[in-house]
Amino acid sequence: MLNKMIAHTLPLLPKELIWYFSKTYIAGETVTDAIRVSRDLNRSGASVTVDLLGEFITDIDMAAMYREAYLDLIEQFAASPVKGNYSLKPTMFGLLIDPGHCYAAIRRIVQAAAAHGSFVRIDMEDSRCVDLEVELFNKLQEEFPRNVGLVLQAYLKRTPDDLEKFRRSQSAGDKEPLNFRLCKGIYVEPHQIAYQDMPAINRAFIENLDFMLRNGMYVGIATHDRKLIEQAEQLISHYGAGRDQYEFQMLYGVTPRLRQRIIASGHKMRVYVPFGKSWFGYATRRLKENPTLVQHLLRALLIKG
Repeated sequence: MLNKMIAHTLPLLPKELIWYFSKTYIAGETVTDAIRVSRDLNRSGASVTVDLLGEFITDIDMAAMYREAYLDLIEQFAASPVKGNYSLKPTMFGLLIDPGHCYAAIRRIVQAAAAHGSFVRIDMEDSRCVDLEVELFNKLQEEFPRNVGLVLQAYLKRTPDDLEKFRRSQSAGDKEPLNFRLCKGIYVEPHQIAYQDMPAINRAFIENLDFMLRNGMYVGIATHDRKLIEQAEQLISHYGAGRDQYEFQMLYGVTPRLRQRIIASGHKMRVYVPFGKSWFGYATRRLKENPTLVQHLLRALLIKG
């Protein structure tokens, strides 16, 4: 209850105070900020995935602005010694307004990343977007098999069926494994389509992870849950999965000590680094959708990593 009260109160507070809470898990407003934070994370042994904040545009003309911003981001990162790749949200490019226009914009971004030997992760958004984003991924993956991946959410009851469809679609001769990030899921969804209690979500997470490792899919294991991490390590050991088959992923600023423990254990780690002028909306929405982040933020402020 305290977490929820704090999360719903934050949007009413001065922006400067919100930034005091948010700066521990948002790199800043500029590409320079993102590069600085990414270099620090690289020095700690982690690679990054960088996300320019913004989503659910209402004017399709904004898609071109964000496309150009991503192309500039890719060029600046390519010119700097940063080990990482990119994440994006399709609604930033008008997915719910004009899917064709959205596809063209994202294809151009993936093409630019591929030219630099890099990679773009398509974030999964709320249930209105899932089918469209799966379709978008499938289309891009055919053309750029090494350079595009998708996020899957364990709390969605449809995810095992989606994974089975992906398995069937990948022929035995494919050289590149399908590449997914597996997370619990953050959007508020009805019980008909999403598990509501954490034990069920955690079970689904491990079952989906087991399927991915068993079927040769590359998986980014995105969680800060210690028990899930331990179970993931057991599965990795059980299947003898090499470092080219998985990585752990975490949010910037959240559970940094646990992150370093995972790195010290010899696992690959990738940190999600959001940045941009739209940080205020991102911060307040994420806190409302997942009030437990308040605990991580307060802890981070107190112990400073």
